Amino acid sequence: MRLPYFYQQVLGFLSVILVLLLITGLSLLRFSRTSALNDTEETLFAYGEALVEGNLKLEQLNYAQDLLDNQGIDLAIFDNEGERVYPLESTQPAPYLSEESKEQLRRGQRLSLTIQEQDLHGNERETALVYLPFFSQETSAYAGYVAVSAPVSWIDEEMQDLQSNLLYAFLFSSLGALVISLVFASYQVNRVNQLRKAAHQVTSGNFDIRLDHKERDEVDDLIEDFNTMVAALKDYNQEVARQEERRKDFMADAAHEMRTPLTTINGLLEGLEYDVIPEEQKHRSIKLMQKETRRLIRLVNENLDYENIRSNRIVLNKQEFQVKEVVESVTEQLRESAEESHNRLQVDVEEDVMVYADYDRFTQILVNLVRNAVQFTENGLIQVHAHVEEGNTVVTVSDNGIGMTEEQKTNMWERYYKADLSRTNKKYGESGLGMAIVQQLVRLHGASIHVDSKPNEGTSFTLTFPHQPLDTEE
Repeated sequence: MRLPYFYQQVLGFLSVILVLLLITGLSLLRFSRTSALNDTEETLFAYGEALVEGNLKLEQLNYAQDLLDNQGIDLAIFDNEGERVYPLESTQPAPYLSEESKEQLRRGQRLSLTIQEQDLHGNERETALVYLPFFSQETSAYAGYVAVSAPVSWIDEEMQDLQSNLLYAFLFSSLGALVISLVFASYQVNRVNQLRKAAHQVTSGNFDIRLDHKERDEVDDLIEDFNTMVAALKDYNQEVARQEERRKDFMADAAHEMRTPLTTINGLLEGLEYDVIPEEQKHRSIKLMQKETRRLIRLVNENLDYENIRSNRIVLNKQEFQVKEVVESVTEQLRESAEESHNRLQVDVEEDVMVYADYDRFTQILVNLVRNAVQFTENGLIQVHAHVEEGNTVVTVSDNGIGMTEEQKTNMWERYYKADLSRTNKKYGESGLGMAIVQQLVRLHGASIHVDSKPNEGTSFTLTFPHQPLDTEE
C-alpha cells in the first residue's frame, strides 16, 4: 500500500507523542494510587504506635475506637498466640497470618497488607491492614500485636476521578499533538518537495539551481550533496558541449586538411592521365603527390594514436638508447619544413645522453614538439637540448615564435584544441591532436612535461624522463 511521505511523518510524530502521553498517564495513576495507599498505611501505623505507647489500656482503647469509628478504622489486639483480646465481642474473624508473618512480628518487625473483603451489605471492598508487635514492660518478651484496619476503596474512587481528568487531558493533548505533528510533517515534507522540484528542474536542463541549507540534519546534508551533484553536472555538460564544439571544429579542419591534398593528388593524377603535364614536371608532380599522401597518413595516424592511447591499447616497449640519434633523425625529417618558414634547427645533445623509453613513442613525442615549434615560428631559431640531471633525462624543445597566452597554455593539452592564431597556418596539417598525444604518451612513460611560454617571445617544452620505470607504469 502506498502511503504518502506526509502521512508517514504525521503518523510517526503523532505515535511518539501519544505513546508518551499514555505512558505518562498510566505511570501517574499508578504512582498516585501507591502514594495514597502508602499514606494510609503510615497513618494506621501512627495510630497503632500511639496505642502501644499508651500501654494498651482498656479505657484508652475504647476512647480511640470511638474516635476512629467515624473514619471507618477498626482496632484489634491479639496476644502472643494470635488470639483476639480486644474487642472480645467482635464477630469478625481475625485476618489470617502465615507462620512466616507471625515470626516477623515476634522479631519486632511491622507488617502491612491489603485484602479484599465483604461489608455488611455483601459488597466487596479493599481494606488496608497494619500489624505492630508489642512487648511486655517487665520481661520485654513478645506479648502480641496490634492490628489497625481501614477501608481504602475511596482510593479507587479518587483514581477514577483522576482517570477521568487524565482522559480529558489525553484527548486535548492528542488534538494538540495532531496539530504539532501536522506542522512538523509539513515542514519536513516541504523540504523534500523542494528537493524534488529542484531535481525536476535539473532534468529539464537547469543546472544553475542551488538550494539553501543550514547544516542542521541529514536533509541539509542531502541538499548539500545535491548542490554538489548539480555543480558537477553543470561542469560535465559544459565540458561535453565544449568537446562537441571542438569535435565539430576538428571535423571541419580535418575535412579541409584532407580535401586540399586529395584535390592536389587528384589534379596531378588527371594531368598524368591525359598527358598534360610536361615530361620535365612529372618527377616533381610525383614528389608532390607523395608529400600530400604523407600529410593524409599523418592526419589519420594521429587520430588512431589518440584513440588507442585513450583506450589503453598502447603497450610501451621501453629500452635505453641514445637521445642524440633520435633528435638528429627528427630534425632531419623536419628540416625541409623548417626551411620553408625560414627557420633554423639547432641540436645540442651529447653522445652519452641516454633515455629509458619506448623508441618509437619517444620519437613521436619529439616529432610533435618540433613540428609544433616549426609551425608557430617564422624566421626564427628552434633548439633541441638534452642532458642528464639528478638521474633523469631532461629534453628541451624551445623556439622564439609567437608564444602562447596563459589560457592557451591551459587548453593546449585538450583534444581538438587549436589556438586561434594557429588557424591561419595550416601548411603542416595541424589537427589539434598533437599536444594531446604528447601529454598522454608522456604520462604513459611515467615522465613529466613542463611548458614556459610568453606571447611574441617563444615557447619552451621541458621533458623529464626517469631512468627506471615507476610502479604506476602499465
